[in-house]
Amino acid sequence: MPEISTKPYLLRAIYEWCTDNGYTPYLAAAVDAHTHVPREFVKNGEIVLNISFTATSGLKMENDAIHFHARFGGVSREILIPVENVVAIYARENGQGMAFEVSPVSSDERAGEGGSKTPPLSAVPQPEGETSDVPQAGGPDDDNEPPKKGGRPTLTRIK
Repeated sequence: MPEISTKPYLLRAIYEWCTDNGYTPYLAAAVDAHTHVPREFVKNGEIVLNISFTATSGLKMENDAIHFHARFGGVSREILIPVENVVAIYARENGQGMAFEVSPVSSDERAGEGGSKTPPLSAVPQPEGETSDVPQAGGPDDDNEPPKKGGRPTLTRIK
């Protein structure tokens, strides 16, 4: 019998941690032919979704897929994301969470989103004051503006 991946268990654990602490859990996923999401919200072959209790209906985080209903522009849509496509799960308020390696989506599968060959996201930024060995995009050499404080956390693409 093949061993079950730890990824779905970690996803459920981070989701539970977010909700227990009053944070809003966000899920970033690579979009391919097996992912059922509103294509108009896909950017560079990826989508970021609010998966909180108030934003979803019927959320099920199973070992092979995450599925739920959510409203986009007032219209309820069914969402299905294979666990293998999940790039990260994190708290919107502080960016804490977990990122996962996802094999790059082929340009043929991504053709519906403009054919971009940008690799998927690979890291969640560290909250202010914490250090990381991974270089962050948008560092002080990128522009002359000081970093903004207290804004909404975002995923940073590490190349």
